[in-house]
Amino acid sequence: MQWQWESEARDILGQADEPAPAPPGIVVEPSHCPACGHRLAFWENLPLLSFLLLRGRCRACGKPISLQYPLVELLTGLLFACVVWRFGAGPQALAALAFTGVLIAAAGIDLRTTLLPDSLTLPLLWLGLLLSLDTVFVSPQQAILGAALGYLSLWSVYWGFRLLTGKEGMGHGDFKLLAALGAWCGAGSLVSIILLSSICGAVIGSLWLALRGRDRATPIPFGPYLAVAGWLELVFRIDLPGLYLRWLGG
Repeated sequence: MQWQWESEARDILGQADEPAPAPPGIVVEPSHCPACGHRLAFWENLPLLSFLLLRGRCRACGKPISLQYPLVELLTGLLFACVVWRFGAGPQALAALAFTGVLIAAAGIDLRTTLLPDSLTLPLLWLGLLLSLDTVFVSPQQAILGAALGYLSLWSVYWGFRLLTGKEGMGHGDFKLLAALGAWCGAGSLVSIILLSSICGAVIGSLWLALRGRDRATPIPFGPYLAVAGWLELVFRIDLPGLYLRWLGG
């Protein structure tokens, strides 16, 4: 995304300098070592197992392999197993696996770059709306309302905060991600998703700032917390408002 923005800005400004090399692809191009470019054989690309067989180092150059790879692979495997356990074999499980994979990628990218790519959030939104036609998770009415209200809720918070403070409180990608979660989980789940993501963001974000020695003015990506809350809502249907009301009623 950054490379694309820089290329577009260079064209608009009419700059004739040579553009930076395009970043490597992650779908078409074969997997390779980021340090030396060594293309991985199939047995070097097996989730978790290859990391252990290679003892955490590239076979060609010996550079350490980032722990990001086995940790993401482990997380993906655990969440996929949880999805299959929850939904069994069928359309819901297949759709939920795709939902899980996109959320893991989006959360990881946002955590590292504070960017949520449209190439992930928008297809997730459209897929949720299409699945509602057969009521795989929610009805078309709930999906459409969920997408619209999900986008508008954070859009309103963004503009309210900006008008009051003159600052941007969150990125536009967060609007799109919550719209996608609304399309999958329905309008009735938005309150739970927003509450749960806010609680996670407040607790985990505060701990992260404290451990890093940062002040509260440091921007924290909100996408990962939305992803956690959306996944929990789709898989386990956590009705936070209902739980709170039942707790008040004893």
